[in-house]
Amino acid sequence: MKVLVTGAAGYIGSILTPELLKAGHEVTALDNFMYRQNSLLECCFDKSFNMVSGDARDENLMRGFVEKADAIIPLACYTGAPLCQKDSVDASSVIIDSIKLLCKLRKPNQMIIYPNTNSGYGMGAGDTYCTEETPMRPISNYGRFKSEAEKILLDSGNVVVFRLATVFGASPRMRLDLLVNDFTYRAYNDRFIVLFESKFKRNYIHVRDVARAFLFAIDHFDKLKGQAYNLGLSNANLNKKELCEEIKKQLPDFFYTEAELFEDPDKRNYIVSNEKIEKAGFKAKTSVSEGISELLKAYKILHRTEYYNY
Repeated sequence: MKVLVTGAAGYIGSILTPELLKAGHEVTALDNFMYRQNSLLECCFDKSFNMVSGDARDENLMRGFVEKADAIIPLACYTGAPLCQKDSVDASSVIIDSIKLLCKLRKPNQMIIYPNTNSGYGMGAGDTYCTEETPMRPISNYGRFKSEAEKILLDSGNVVVFRLATVFGASPRMRLDLLVNDFTYRAYNDRFIVLFESKFKRNYIHVRDVARAFLFAIDHFDKLKGQAYNLGLSNANLNKKELCEEIKKQLPDFFYTEAELFEDPDKRNYIVSNEKIEKAGFKAKTSVSEGISELLKAYKILHRTEYYNY
């Protein structure tokens, strides 16, 4: 199958693109390399790989690549609440306008698999699990823009949407601003963290499980299409304090404390049910504990802070 991936050299794309090639797909990878990353170098030897440097909002560029694709995975995004708050105009353009363009250029039979974020659930509903029927009440620009893009795509048809939990794990295009990655990095380097609003919960998923889910969606598209699915670890609805306890199991001299003097700018607080995608046949496998172990090894290699998205 011919697969077009935009934002292919990002955190998820740098894991997904090699996996698509290993599965026998032809991949056209598009990225604007705004972080000057070189994360897809390993793919360049593969004859089924085509790298394009460009912008997913460029209609003249996108038209030819969309036309040839059987499946499209639009990862191009200003990812994360801080980045979308910092530059809301460009963030809206990249997240929403590129999707509108894609819907304009695509044929009805072309499959699209889209990564939304479950941060659209906002403050959640206390101890009630957020399902795909739960109203989206985003509290950040990021959540709002992604939720709008999801609606545009679902209205256009022939789409599978994954509402991703907070992703963690090592990637060739690393990100340190994701919560598990960030806390583990601080624990490894500083050995302490001060927590704000430590009881706020969210769900998590490993980046390689996200890649597995996209491959699953390609293989089972007809069964999944037309719907959104929460995508996360069902046993990983953790608050920040619980996450620190998981890290402390592997770094015993790590210390954390709580402070009430400040507020976390990211107010997300919810628990999520992943039952729908699990009943469809996909289940995330890599635990938060396994991810922390991986990250602790990775941070013996990484010694720079340029991997934040803000």
